[in-house]
Amino acid sequence: MVTDRRRNGYLGAAGAFAVCMAGTTLPTPLYGLYQERIGFSELMVTVVFAVYALGVIGVLLLFGNVSDAVGRRPVLLCGLACAGASAVAFLAEQGLAWLFAGRLLSGFAAGLFTGTATAYVLELAPPERRARVGFVATAANMGGLGCGPLLAGLLAQYAPGPLVLPFAVHLALLVLSWAVAWALPETVDGARPLRTARPRRPALPAEVRGVFVPAAIAAFAGFSLLGVFTSVSPAFLAEDLGVRNHAAVGLIVAAAFFASTVGQLLVPRLGARRAIPLGCLVLIGGLGLLALSLATATLVPLVLAALVGGAGQGMALRGAVGEVADAAPARHRGGVLSALFVVAYLGISIPVIGVGLLSGPLGLADAGLVFTACMAALAAASGAFLLRRARSSPAS
Repeated sequence: MVTDRRRNGYLGAAGAFAVCMAGTTLPTPLYGLYQERIGFSELMVTVVFAVYALGVIGVLLLFGNVSDAVGRRPVLLCGLACAGASAVAFLAEQGLAWLFAGRLLSGFAAGLFTGTATAYVLELAPPERRARVGFVATAANMGGLGCGPLLAGLLAQYAPGPLVLPFAVHLALLVLSWAVAWALPETVDGARPLRTARPRRPALPAEVRGVFVPAAIAAFAGFSLLGVFTSVSPAFLAEDLGVRNHAAVGLIVAAAFFASTVGQLLVPRLGARRAIPLGCLVLIGGLGLLALSLATATLVPLVLAALVGGAGQGMALRGAVGEVADAAPARHRGGVLSALFVVAYLGISIPVIGVGLLSGPLGLADAGLVFTACMAALAAASGAFLLRRARSSPAS
């Protein structure tokens, strides 16, 4: 029985991972409705989004490696509890403060899940499936992020209670995920009780540092594109392109995350070291298409930007996670992966806040153009550096 639970447990952990991450992007196509109902600027949308990223980063910095000590399962259960509290905050929403609370709790959930669930999925997989299970972990992450706006957009457009039903459905899925996670076996030998958990700064073992820096650079560049798509593209679609269908907005945003999942499928053929720099180069193509859409106020380049940029981000992310996870000792894997995602979520928060600040004096489209130029320069520098490293190092 225990053997069967462990052999198939990675699928249960991946499912809970996807459900938790879906909640973090669930409000994306709904921000326009909240703006009409509460009344706040586009800058405030980016601030609300940044509160989520700050919650993620804070948890990753303080508790990112705690699952290496107390075990993976209790940390995931705490993450699901935070996700449930976030859904309740949105259901009880009575103003902007409730949005901040919901997003902060959602950030806590993502911070607890991101590194821990990735390590848990990898460790629960049977040996004969471990070559493929890296894709399962990263696909659960990005696929879950894509399902959030798609689910919310469809329900908001075609079902009653657009600001209630999406969160009620998600809360029900979280209850199911809690039951699944509760039944999973623990993978950390000698795990201590949860009450013994203490904040600890992430530490990078010496054998990981050479791999970590280039992988983190790639993760930052890729997540910055996803951050802009998630936070400001709904407003651009509505105000500049006249797209006000919530389902269409959710689908376009989701396309970037689903394309990321598809891009991850290419990594085994390319090898992790080649996938990271090539992912950066594909990402530059996506940023160019985004710039074209912003400059010409046309829809097709924006959709293509989601697909191309998302694919590049997925290639870079899976390569980065694979290289870092392989280099990390088992007893430090959760903490090292959490540190990687700290850098990635800085990529979501910093550029998004910058776009929000510039949207006032420049307008949303021009602010987005400044963003694409900066991120393209960063991705180009990162890609060139990583490509030189791949050529000068032995093949993985």
